Amino acid sequence: MGRYEIRLSGAGGQGMILAGIILAEAGVMVDNLNISQSQSYGPESRGGASRAEVVFDEDQIDFPKVIKPDLLVCLTQESFDQYGADLKSYGVIIADSGIDISEVKPEFKDNIYQLNILDLAAKEIGNEISANMIVLGIIARIIQTRIPVEFIKKAIIEKVPPKTVDLNIEAFELGFDLKLDKRSYVYGRI
Repeated sequence: MGRYEIRLSGAGGQGMILAGIILAEAGVMVDNLNISQSQSYGPESRGGASRAEVVFDEDQIDFPKVIKPDLLVCLTQESFDQYGADLKSYGVIIADSGIDISEVKPEFKDNIYQLNILDLAAKEIGNEISANMIVLGIIARIIQTRIPVEFIKKAIIEKVPPKTVDLNIEAFELGFDLKLDKRSYVYGRI
């Protein structure tokens, strides 16, 4: 399997840190998988830049932070501008459709899924804060051979407030069920 690095980035209040924690908790459930999770955010609790990083490997993790992500999530223009060029050459970027990706390096253009994540959260779930669970669903679909979907759902149930479990699982499943067809969804809208 080898080392796999995920960076989730956006603005404070979008839940990227919680998503990273949930992803790490799910990874801990996998036998013989080592996990490292870190986070950072600006001085503002809401609106400032935030990011969560998750590294997993069957071998010992010698450096706990993301060096070059295999998978990068960007929910804001600022996060895309800051991290969009850091991707491994074969890596994947998941970006909200409101982000201008015209400045992306040519070698990454085939690796971008641009989806209406924030709009889907607001319109389908009724709360833009659910975007983080939609993102987790998309990630689960991409990495399901590394971390089983059931483990991510279990971590969601353990980490979110009990009153919000059903809503969070609904958002997760919405993200998981999105059609990730690059021909239809790269640079497009759902």
